[in-house]
Amino acid sequence: MTLEELVACDNAAQKMQTVSAAVEELLVAAQRQDRLTVGVYESAKLMNVDPDSVVLCLLAIDEEEEDDIALQIHFTLIQSFCCDNDIDIVRVSGMQRLAQLLGEPAETQGTTEARDLHCLLVTNPHTDTWKSHGLVEVASYCEESRGNNQWVPYISLQER
Repeated sequence: MTLEELVACDNAAQKMQTVSAAVEELLVAAQRQDRLTVGVYESAKLMNVDPDSVVLCLLAIDEEEEDDIALQIHFTLIQSFCCDNDIDIVRVSGMQRLAQLLGEPAETQGTTEARDLHCLLVTNPHTDTWKSHGLVEVASYCEESRGNNQWVPYISLQER
């Protein structure tokens, strides 16, 4: 491996850490300000009613769920809709970390059903000009990825 390749790998790893931290910051801030829609069905409803308010779509899945055909079909349809409406999309792994960030209970009781965290939408209503450092960072990463022909960039959230 050449020095240039080593530097490129180190820069890519550093960029991934920066973007992962930005995603985490963004999700916490969006949830706190009621700008987060959680769930495939809920997200589809919102995008049907007000797609212009959606600024980011996160599609979350872990390796063991990659074979879930129904989920993959949902993701394909959501990705298509997001591309048609100029909504940034990011694929995310690390469902446990995602649940931690969103304050999901570690163990669901018999009466409590866990929320579907496979699709998350960050919204920014037309009447508001909410700016988040995390949102700017993630949007920049999405734009950079599209410039490299990676239309749906991937981010791994690490357990802490």
